[in-house]
Amino acid sequence: MKQAKLFLITLKVIPLFILSGCSSLQLVNAVSRSYYPATIEKNLVFDSNHKLAYDLYLPEKPIKFDHKTPVVVFIFGGSWNSGEKTEYEFAGRRLASLGYIAAIPNYRLYPQVTYPQFLYDGANAVKAITEELKKSKYADYNPDSQIIMMGHSAGAYNAAMLTTDPKWLSSVGLNKNTLIKGFVGLAGPYNIYPIYVEDVKPVFHDPNYPPDSMPIDFADNKQPPCLILAPENDTLVRTNKNSVAFFKKLKAAGNNAELDFVKGTDHVTLMGTFSPILFFKGSSIEPIQKFIDSLYNQK
Repeated sequence: MKQAKLFLITLKVIPLFILSGCSSLQLVNAVSRSYYPATIEKNLVFDSNHKLAYDLYLPEKPIKFDHKTPVVVFIFGGSWNSGEKTEYEFAGRRLASLGYIAAIPNYRLYPQVTYPQFLYDGANAVKAITEELKKSKYADYNPDSQIIMMGHSAGAYNAAMLTTDPKWLSSVGLNKNTLIKGFVGLAGPYNIYPIYVEDVKPVFHDPNYPPDSMPIDFADNKQPPCLILAPENDTLVRTNKNSVAFFKKLKAAGNNAELDFVKGTDHVTLMGTFSPILFFKGSSIEPIQKFIDSLYNQK
């Protein structure tokens, strides 16, 4: 029934977007609005000097878990030179539909900044999000004081660095070991030196790469539980060098880590499976939901 409903919604929406020349992300977001209702608080500013804000996605109605409501901070990708939080409305809505609270922040991009400024932006966003959720108006949602860091592509790198290297959150007075409950990375570049993508080289000061600037550099330290999701076919971020190597190093150090390949997906559609449009692909949401349940010891 759900697939039939989705098919009818998509049939109605697609012609309108073809005629208007709108992007595929706009189409994905439009369908998600029909399929995944959510309460959204938009443009919550966390850095007025740099005009940075985040959007907060809340379940349409609070779901009564047997535990605190999971809080996910999702960081979008785009090779550190493109992307905008509103483009990932479909991700926020999908996470909220599971009963989670999801926050999607913007961060500064190249050429405005290079490494490591976007990591400081991420840390500032995390601090603002955790402070916001302490307000009494969210009491009915019962938000967890811990967070789950999540990201796709370049965003998975940012989220992984905030998760694994304590200095970024420490810079804003937070302790990653007590704050971060888990990490979910989708098609992340965790080990990309030397960089072969021309657009990305200046972001990391190629060829003078900063030391200890990749998540894999910290994988042998104690880390929170990690779910590494990889597509079946990735022509942009080499899976064996990144997801597989990162996973293996985490496991070798005794960390709780899982590696899942999502059937039928590539670098983009791995994230696209958050949308109901790609119901015929493998699911990224299923392992994510299972992983988050496991963090709260749900069987």
